[in-house]
Amino acid sequence: MTLRLGAHAHSANPLDDARLLGTNVLQFNLSDPQSWKKPNFDVERFAEDAAAEDIDLYVHAPYVINVASTNNRIRIPSRKLLQQHVTEAARVGAKGVVVHGGHVTGGDDIAEGFTNWRKAVDGLDLPVPILIENTAGGANAMARFLESLQVLWAAIEGSDNIDGVGFCLDTCHAFAAGLDMESLVDDVLAITGRIDLVHLNDSKGAAGSGVDRHANLGEGALRDEDLVGVVRAAKAPVILETPGGPERHRDDIAWLRERL
Repeated sequence: MTLRLGAHAHSANPLDDARLLGTNVLQFNLSDPQSWKKPNFDVERFAEDAAAEDIDLYVHAPYVINVASTNNRIRIPSRKLLQQHVTEAARVGAKGVVVHGGHVTGGDDIAEGFTNWRKAVDGLDLPVPILIENTAGGANAMARFLESLQVLWAAIEGSDNIDGVGFCLDTCHAFAAGLDMESLVDDVLAITGRIDLVHLNDSKGAAGSGVDRHANLGEGALRDEDLVGVVRAAKAPVILETPGGPERHRDDIAWLRERL
């Protein structure tokens, strides 16, 4: 199978990681992913170089973003920061911006989280799509369980911006959430109608543990055949977010290609 495959890069120039690995897909951050700072990425020549080298770009939005939150001090800055990253991602020529599904605080009405997502989608300007990513833990998460993902998609699918909303499937998160890995891709597609990107990660945590700790391919609790099966079935570009940087990413790429 023809595979668009790459890894998340932390280098000052993320293209250096793709060049080192010889890969054609790249994910990176535009700013510190743990902060509320607006993007500060130097875009000069970056998009041009990536296009010339046939490298598809994906941006991962900061982990602090939670547009589902019922707390105005989190939700409103989250929407603003997400918009800033989408706008900047368009400038660098990215194919999409990955953003976590988020959650509401325990005790809050989970329905408000789905409503807040709809409002966020309605209010965004989307020159590139946002790709909502499933998450590993939290009873009040928007995109951990298939049931909640179904409610989320029902909430946003009537938006005029729905064509600019896709899905990013993380294997570690799905496994830790307790989802059926054999039917995972079909189950997700039945809800979202699309999988735009796969985060291919093994899991240090057990099935259903809710623990979001990535492992290198073949070294965690996921079965080899389930990892490979997701890649085959999803037919989407694949990004590794496994530990160890480019050196270990090279091993993970070899592991996957050998089994494909």
